[in-house]
Amino acid sequence: MAKADCRDKLLEVGTRLFAERGLYGVSIREISLEAGASISMISYYFGGKEGLYAAVLTAQFACFDQIDEIRRPGAEPLAVLEGYLRWTIQRHRNNPSLLRFYTSELTNPTACFNRIVAPAIGKVIRILAELVDEGRRQGLFRQEVQPVSAALALAGMVNYFFLSLLATQDLISHSPAQDEQLVRQYLAIFTRGIVAAPV
Repeated sequence: MAKADCRDKLLEVGTRLFAERGLYGVSIREISLEAGASISMISYYFGGKEGLYAAVLTAQFACFDQIDEIRRPGAEPLAVLEGYLRWTIQRHRNNPSLLRFYTSELTNPTACFNRIVAPAIGKVIRILAELVDEGRRQGLFRQEVQPVSAALALAGMVNYFFLSLLATQDLISHSPAQDEQLVRQYLAIFTRGIVAAPV
């Protein structure tokens, strides 16, 4: 196996096994056997199992940098929020293991959490909170809305849709063909709520 192929294979196998069982549920021996590589190759390329796990997390969370493309200078807050919803849905569709790493690191953080995971998530929440604050200044959003709470609510809404796939498959379509409808629905719920008239 060529060196580049070996590294890629270790990343591929590591991604799958770590997503299934976490950092501590997988042995270096299992990874090397499934990848068809010697244990020394894990040390050579990644410095050990923890280094491989860090490389997997870095690759998984790299997509979070795309939030900068959504947050363009001068873009209207509502348009950016809509872009965030589309981006999050596509992020989960394109990275099926991401949610496992996301929830695993949030509930049982490893040494990689503060270096890789927290900055990625924190950046997205800060950008969403800035958008909400900007929307308040422009009179689009209510003044009493707390920006970070609103950002967490929006992120939680769309991420939970994917987190609950197995539990809600009989209740709602999870088909990619429904993604645009999901964006519209979540944007409406987030911006207008569900109350028919002021109470």
